[in-house]
Amino acid sequence: MKPFAQLSDQSKECAACHKDKNPSIYAQWGRSKHYGANVGCYECHQADPSDKDAIKHEGYDIAVIVSPKDCGQCHNQEVDQFSKSHHAKAGQIIGSLDNFLAEVVEGALTLNGQSPAAVNGCWQCHGSEVKVLENGDLDPTTWPNTGIGRINPDGSIGACTACHQRHEFDMVQARRPEACGKCHLGPDHPQKEVYDESKHGINFYAHVDRMNLDSAKWIVGEDYDAAPTCATCHMSATRELPVTHDVGDRISWTLRPAISEKIDAKDIALGKETKTWQARRADMQNVCQACHTKSMIENFYIQFDSLVELYNEKFARPGKALMTTLSKEGMLTEIGFDEEIEWTWFYLWHHEGRRARHGAAMQAPDYVQWHGMYEVAERFYIEMVPQYLEVVEKAEHGGNKEGAKRARAVLQEILDRPEHAWFSGKEPDSVKEARKKAQAEFKARYLSESKE
Repeated sequence: MKPFAQLSDQSKECAACHKDKNPSIYAQWGRSKHYGANVGCYECHQADPSDKDAIKHEGYDIAVIVSPKDCGQCHNQEVDQFSKSHHAKAGQIIGSLDNFLAEVVEGALTLNGQSPAAVNGCWQCHGSEVKVLENGDLDPTTWPNTGIGRINPDGSIGACTACHQRHEFDMVQARRPEACGKCHLGPDHPQKEVYDESKHGINFYAHVDRMNLDSAKWIVGEDYDAAPTCATCHMSATRELPVTHDVGDRISWTLRPAISEKIDAKDIALGKETKTWQARRADMQNVCQACHTKSMIENFYIQFDSLVELYNEKFARPGKALMTTLSKEGMLTEIGFDEEIEWTWFYLWHHEGRRARHGAAMQAPDYVQWHGMYEVAERFYIEMVPQYLEVVEKAEHGGNKEGAKRARAVLQEILDRPEHAWFSGKEPDSVKEARKKAQAEFKARYLSESKE
């Protein structure tokens, strides 16, 4: 990571031309730390003539794409950490439900055999496999692309420019929540909106002038104390922890799938050695301790865990069981998203369920309640259960009487559980009376206050 003694002759030649042709790029580079270290155009863009995406430009072999393999010549530790992260796998979405929606349900293969919905949507965050056409040009279905899990022509995975925008590669930009908000927002993963609602987000925007965002070391509790950003919690240094480019290194739950599980569960099931969820949580709590007491941190995690477990046990596992039963009994087609209940289940876990869990993880009560668990409950009781019964009844009328009997038994067993007693009408009288009493007291108090 030592700077070069001087700017190379090749980069001097590049800069002299691009200063006129691309003045903004030249200006950004001039403000960068690369400029101060005498790292220029050629050091990043040089290519071997045998590289798939190598082109001849003004007498030099260069590549348009600067991949993690290129960045790793200097930033080897960062690239190594990134390559082990979940971000690096983001481009592997071809067989996912999300990609099926964009390619098939929403889209059509009208752009060089690809769906414009996937090209302009999913792939711009997840990353595409960048392909080189026979004439050496980059396939416009796959480039430009700064998706975090981009699969590059040189075989490397990722795009450093997803977070460190070219050509300044500014630390301030990467440390602000907006950098993550390019992808982490919207109905199914609204982390940016969740952060904005939280006490952390409120304090960040109120005191951004005290965040010392351009500090070289940027240690929480030492260089700044107004609020954490996404980078603070997931990547940046504390007084005890170094910077990491593995964004999952401090995460204890995975909140992405239909049913949440501890972050190390999959690796353990595959027999892989991995950092335990307890160790990851301890590291995240180390970040929290810069501003909060141990008891406050522990109580927060009790609250967070309880919400994830409530979602899992009351709605996610039962919902999964219902969908598995319909499939097992031959009551659903093999085509995805051609039946109403498939959309209902997808909304429940992929949209509302994620919102609730992310809201709890990052202290956004409105996302836990009204954008989350309220919508999960409505989706389950008022849509999924009736639709399930409708599918079962249709199968029964079609002759699958034994399958229908088994399917009804699965639903009945779920609804007989104590957490669903209100819906099945089987709540104990004492519970009903206590709630009616509380409701009457609230109504009387509300009416009394409105008259004053």
